[in-house]
Amino acid sequence: MASPCLITPTSKSKPIIALLGSKSSTKPNANANANANVRTTCRREFVASIGGILVPSLLLPVHRASAASDEEYVRETEEVINKVRSTINMGKSDPNVADAVADLREASNSWVAKYRREKSMLGRASFRDMYSALNAVSGHYISFGPTAPIPAKRKVRILEEMETAEKALQRGR
Repeated sequence: MASPCLITPTSKSKPIIALLGSKSSTKPNANANANANVRTTCRREFVASIGGILVPSLLLPVHRASAASDEEYVRETEEVINKVRSTINMGKSDPNVADAVADLREASNSWVAKYRREKSMLGRASFRDMYSALNAVSGHYISFGPTAPIPAKRKVRILEEMETAEKALQRGR
């Protein structure tokens, strides 16, 4: 059943100017109809030319950029390991602890964001251990604040994970 509110398409589109016409007469004049045809033709040519420019660039194959080489991964992972060690070994009364934690969080977030999407990195033992250690450190500082010392058991586990990550890095894993 058709609704009376539905708009049905017509077989021939009419130019807007021809539909508006002049206010004094109900029939469009020939000059306005000619202008509408010229405008429609120009518009079609413009859209066709833009389509000819844009479509090939959209159809070109897009290659995913790789995050990094192995050397870069090893270097950045070692830098993050050194930051974690220096930060978690700082004392509670150290005035630079808040800045060190903020720097560590920024470095760990960028490291995780860079290597988490790489399929080749996900299978590495060094990535797995480093990700776990960073998760534990970040979770502690998010929950308890930048000046709260890390409990001894958690600290030992974090240091062990980073040690195994370093060993795996040396072995190329």
